[in-house]
Formats: sequence, structure tokens, C-alpha cells
Amino acid sequence: MSETPTNEQLVAGLIGLLTVEKRAADIYAGPPQADGIGRVFGGQVLAQALQAAQASVTDGKRAHSLHAYFLRGGREGAGIEYRIERDFDGRSFANRRVVASQEDEHGMPVPILNLTASFQTPEEGLEHVDSPMPELARPEDLRPDIEVRREIADQWSDRLSEDQRRLMLRPRPIEMRTIDRLHWMSREPREPRAHTWFRVVAPITGADDTPELHRAIITYASDYTLLGTSALPHGLSWMRDELVGASLDHAIWFHSPKDKPPRADEWLLYATDAPWSGGGRGFNRGRIFNQAGELVASVAQEGMMRKRVSR
Repeated sequence: MSETPTNEQLVAGLIGLLTVEKRAADIYAGPPQADGIGRVFGGQVLAQALQAAQASVTDGKRAHSLHAYFLRGGREGAGIEYRIERDFDGRSFANRRVVASQEDEHGMPVPILNLTASFQTPEEGLEHVDSPMPELARPEDLRPDIEVRREIADQWSDRLSEDQRRLMLRPRPIEMRTIDRLHWMSREPREPRAHTWFRVVAPITGADDTPELHRAIITYASDYTLLGTSALPHGLSWMRDELVGASLDHAIWFHSPKDKPPRADEWLLYATDAPWSGGGRGFNRGRIFNQAGELVASVAQEGMMRKRVSR
């Protein structure tokens, strides 16, 4: 039996996963998840694509938004190639287009994601926030989600395959503490809103401690819990094999002032809501706040969501 990794090892593994390697001019390679099962996590592809785009902008501009479309599900175990197009380099703004591809069974590269990222030179500007952070339980007063996962895995012991159980209980580099009940925690239909605190499980220090990496990790984590918000009114869950689904697109806007970029190793609140579902799709929104109550990012995503038909 392999030893349980330390928190520092988990975070080092996440940093390694999100570190892309330059292969040629504007071509980067992203490593696979070491213990990945089945389909690649969408947040991984988003974060690696952002890292590739960030590596191509070297004049001090910072990513302030990204918009991506998931084209196909990537498979675990194989690397992903990221090709950059430099569409614009201006005085204040720059734009990068990224195509993420993975080889198919015939060895041919097939696009799995298109991403466009916009960059801006940090500057002062007019400020306002329309929607403050909701007053909710603090992370130190909540149980880690992994404890809930262990309880549910025991309750579902006769319904989970070994791979499903391992995926559900594997140590994760991002700790989450949920205030409400996520789709996999309950069968009871409820309003389409959820609130979860998250952060990496160990501090990020040294040469790795860059605003670019923190944005990439926040991008990675933003794909957690989001699509599931639109499942809450229906009392159904992917984890119980009641739904078939996949992310269709993903957008993030970073809002932090130039002198205070968000940190992924400090608690962040992810407040999500889903104003609509229908036609086999669900639309979801997210707001990410730091503990001071400052809005550091906004997220939007539409995903395919279909009730699984019993055979």
C-alpha cells in the first residue's frame, strides 16, 4: 500500500501538473495527472492553457479574463499540447488564443479545448462592488469535505466500484469546506445556490509563489462545484450515476487590484448559483471572494446536463 502524501507533496504535485513545458515557439506541453482516471478534469486543461498563454506574455501584463469552449473530453494518461496565437499586443492590453490538443487512437492531434485570454497592464481606476460577500460560516467552523466524502463512500459501499471509491477518496491538493449541501451530498431538491470555501492544503513559497500560478490554481478550482449547482433543484447527481453531463464552456474575470493579486493558499469563498436549466443544459455563475470580503473573480459556465436513462 502506498503512503499517503503530505500536504506539501500534494501542493508540489499540483504545481507540477500546472507547469507547462515550452517545446517550440508558442507551443507548450502539459503533463498528465499522475493518478488520473477516465476523462481529464476540465479545470486542469483550463489552468494549463492559461499557464501557456501567461508564459507568452512577458511585458508585465496580467490575465484579467479568459473564455474557453470544451470541444471533446480529454483522456487521462496522455499529455496535452497547447498552441498559442498572438492575436494582439497593445500598449495596455494583449490577447492570446490557445488550442489544446491531444492525440487520438491513430496518433493524430485532435482539439479538445479553445481558450482566449486577455491581458492588461495593471492600472488604477474607478472602483465599485455591487454585490457584497454573503455573511456565512467561516472555514474554521466547518468540516472538511473529505470527511463527508468518507461517510458517503461508506454509505454507498455496495454501489461504488473500486475506481469510483478511489477517485472519491484520493488525497486532494485543494481542501474544500462546504456550507450547504452539494449535489452529491443529498438527494433532496433545493434551491440552486451553493457556498464552498477552498484553498490549497499547504503554503506556496519560493520561486513558485507568483501571481500567475495563483491565478492558474484558482482557474483550476473554479471548475469544482460549478456545474453541479444547476443539478441541485432536481435532487440528482453525477456521482450517483443519475446524470450525464459535461462542461461546454467556461469564463473567468479576475478583479483584484494591481497591488493585491488573489492567493490560492488563503481561504477563498466560492458562491455559485444557477439561474436556469433546460434543453439538456444548465447555466451556472460563480463569485470568488477572499476572507476580507473582496470580490477577486467572477465565473460563468454552461454545461450539458441530461437525466440518465435506465437500460
